[in-house]
Amino acid sequence: SRQFSRIEQLLASPGISAMVIKTDLCNYTEYRIYPGHGQKFVARDGKVHFFINAKCDSLFHQRIKPVKLRWTQAWRRMNKKGKVEEGGKKKTRKAAKFQKAIVGMSLDDLKKKKAQKPELRQAREAAAKEAKARTAQKKPAAGKAAAAKGKSQAPKAPKGGGAPAGGNKKNLKGKM
Repeated sequence: SRQFSRIEQLLASPGISAMVIKTDLCNYTEYRIYPGHGQKFVARDGKVHFFINAKCDSLFHQRIKPVKLRWTQAWRRMNKKGKVEEGGKKKTRKAAKFQKAIVGMSLDDLKKKKAQKPELRQAREAAAKEAKARTAQKKPAAGKAAAAKGKSQAPKAPKGGGAPAGGNKKNLKGKM
């Protein structure tokens, strides 16, 4: 293939008139087949397959998919190799921020809270924390009295009458 690319370079350079060479495409690899190269295979149904070499012919007859071989054009196309995209990579759009109402608070309330000055907001939050602390102090006192009542009761016996979980079952499979 190095030789062919050199010919193509010479033909592409200015001053040399381009000579047209009829090339075929390999049915397996999609490489160009120049005159005097390749193998033709005519199937029973009359379809003509043109392969660049015996290796491609053999792989075709073994029914090995060209997509699974890294050196074929089919694999390169499947895995997006080689060709440079015209538009470059697609730009990912950044999602626009959208404010939704929270349960228990409307969108207008949220906007008002955001618009408040930070000092006012901190003062309100501090007041709320104090109220929570007071309610938390009241609950443990009530909880201790309930716990003392619960301890005075006798512990319960386990369910099931104390029999073992498995019982005295015998394996009768082998005895019959």
